[in-house]
Amino acid sequence: MALPQEKLSLEAFLDWEARQPERHFFWRGEVFAMVGVRQAHATVALNVGAALKSALRGSPCRAFVADMKLRVDLADAVFYPDVMVSCDARDRATPMWLAHPKLIVEVLSESTAAFDRGAKFAAYRMIDALEEYALIDLDTRHVEVFRRNAAGRWELFEFLGGAAVEFASVGVTLDAATIYEGVEADAAG
Repeated sequence: MALPQEKLSLEAFLDWEARQPERHFFWRGEVFAMVGVRQAHATVALNVGAALKSALRGSPCRAFVADMKLRVDLADAVFYPDVMVSCDARDRATPMWLAHPKLIVEVLSESTAAFDRGAKFAAYRMIDALEEYALIDLDTRHVEVFRRNAAGRWELFEFLGGAAVEFASVGVTLDAATIYEGVEADAAG
């Protein structure tokens, strides 16, 4: 189906997208088709999401992967992050999207890395509940975790190569073997 040519309101986008067979993201009135990802990207996102789900079992937190919308009203945007964790009861009342995640993880690709680091991160920083934003670079196996500190500023924590990655917002540490399980080092690129 063709993308809308006119600018849409966020509510009009949500209504339109609910009737589409494909996923789209919304950015300031414009609609963009989502493209497929490499197997390594999908594998790492699923590994992280599954490990977080398992680690958070019995807590009020829930992990979601790729198909759950993230609504960022202050940025006039809707995204599909690779992995999100919400511990907020308000998100249980909205079956089609989250708006209050505590943790967001994106697996970088060449086509999206600049947007994930730039405009998308700027939009994510508008989410009051967000405590951590992680970027996983498949090619270098380098993970950057941005954490909001007590003063509201974002600090960078880097996990290189085979280092275990700490998601302090949810009290979970994942080792590299778990994150990259099923992905050959030379297949990531």
